[in-house]
Amino acid sequence: DGWEVAFRSGTVLKAGVLGVSMTEGWAGSGHPGQGACVWTPGTRNTMNLLREVLFKQQFGNQPRVPAPYYRRKTYLCYQLKQRNDLTLDRGCFRNKKQRHAEIRFIDKINSLDLNPSQSYKIICYITWSPCPNCANELVNFITRNNHLKLEIFASRLYFHWIKSFKMGLQDLQNAGISVAVMTHTEFEDCWEQFVDNQSRPFQPWDKLEQYSASIRRRLQRILTAPI
Repeated sequence: DGWEVAFRSGTVLKAGVLGVSMTEGWAGSGHPGQGACVWTPGTRNTMNLLREVLFKQQFGNQPRVPAPYYRRKTYLCYQLKQRNDLTLDRGCFRNKKQRHAEIRFIDKINSLDLNPSQSYKIICYITWSPCPNCANELVNFITRNNHLKLEIFASRLYFHWIKSFKMGLQDLQNAGISVAVMTHTEFEDCWEQFVDNQSRPFQPWDKLEQYSASIRRRLQRILTAPI
């Protein structure tokens, strides 16, 4: 049961049981790519944001799942920005059966019909780095859309010891997609943008930066090593 939200004409469109809800949207008619809409920022609405416990469980970067045991799943939270850093769209996805969060994200961005003559930046926070198939789909997606700049920040590396997964990460980098590990900065931004935080500041879990530094070193070795 994945989840997703979109913002258009001030209305939140959602699927599943979880999502992000904010009182901001497109004023006017048409689609973003057609230049007929004006983005109107608004205030946050705490409905349908990630629950705090879910965020800490799924985005936690501990090498082992802390007790009590739970399954770590793939969640992807994204922000679509214009060149001037204005946020046009944001949302979150979770893996669905036979359709990973990355593919659902690609489908969503394609559906926005963005103007190819304008430049956009997409920042993705993801709990697990992409699998080889998703990495390939992301490469194809960016190759077809050179007006998009994609930055991926992963909390953890997925099967990082397997050759095909390493190659997938290298392919992302070679396609011009920024691949990095979430640090305190990205966890805090994710907390502020996508979590029902009740206006509380982000409180890092024990050894967050230590774990992040270890994962960054591992990713750097993967991205620079011949395979």
